[in-house]
Amino acid sequence: MIERAVVVGAGLIGTSIALALRRHGTEVGLADRDPAALRLACDLGAGTALDPGRARRPADVAVIAAPPAAIPAVLRDAQDRGLAHVYTDVASVKADVVEEAGALGCDLATYVPGHPMGGSEKQGPSAARADLFLGRSWALCPTGKADRVAVAVVTELARLCGANPLTIDARAHDRAVALVSHAPHVASSAVAARLLDGDDTALALTGQGVRDVTRIAGGDPGMWLEILRHNAVPVAEVLDAVAADLAAAAAALRDEGGAAGRVVDLLSRGRRGHDSIPGKHGAERTPAYAVLPVVIPDEPNALGRLFAAAGEAGINIEDIRIDHSPGLPVGVAQLSVVPEAADELARALAEQGWSVHP
Repeated sequence: MIERAVVVGAGLIGTSIALALRRHGTEVGLADRDPAALRLACDLGAGTALDPGRARRPADVAVIAAPPAAIPAVLRDAQDRGLAHVYTDVASVKADVVEEAGALGCDLATYVPGHPMGGSEKQGPSAARADLFLGRSWALCPTGKADRVAVAVVTELARLCGANPLTIDARAHDRAVALVSHAPHVASSAVAARLLDGDDTALALTGQGVRDVTRIAGGDPGMWLEILRHNAVPVAEVLDAVAADLAAAAAALRDEGGAAGRVVDLLSRGRRGHDSIPGKHGAERTPAYAVLPVVIPDEPNALGRLFAAAGEAGINIEDIRIDHSPGLPVGVAQLSVVPEAADELARALAEQGWSVHP
């Protein structure tokens, strides 16, 4: 269904989509206001730069990979130029974008708003990956005016990128991402901001826990401000609830007599919330894997050799986390495997000389 595509915006998301489509042989034309970003995306093999002076037949689909505020105008311009038969976007907010697109006179029959739930705290085409959306959800928010063929084309686009398309109302989408994406980014930033008060001794004690909690705080503040402005009320409601939980925990910790019950309640609800996150292949919850720590040297192909050893043992590594050892040329690979395979993997790795700590 998708032989030719146009991607307007050669940043992280746009370039990653283009790279994924190129894997399937789709011809991709790229456009971006930043000539350097466009050249880099083309050099990475994401496609070829569109020649604005050369008239071509419309592509099967055009992807608008621009900031939320810019999408309606870019969409209208693309439709006026006849760039494609079907159009979509990748903004992480939908209701405002759809409303503004309609007010600007965009053709909503050929436009299917979208949001791939994949990304990175890094920006630009240099961080793009063809597998960025592999196994991720891809929200589709067609309006009541959307043509069924347009919906089918954008659904196929998501699948070609390795994602799982999920149709959802635009406002329901915005409430959902406020809970699972936007408010968590603000909360992560709040924790990371406290680190500015830490001295060198405190920061030297930084472990994997705080790295995990603050990873997404490394995102671009300007980009995130625009996202939050377009989804302000739903995000504020989630932050109010989080702030209330934190305030209650702080008050409980100051009250020695009543601390335990209230703090344990928050920690217990937090654990249940964590366990409710879907696991691999859309399972209702993350399985209880056994974790096998293995010391690995900080050298080329160390992970490759470790994975090869597990493969020779016929055991699938379900997940991995690497804990780095500050100041030392080693790290610890935390291998998640099904519980019944843990002992067998430990033996197999130890026989090949790996330092295993079951």
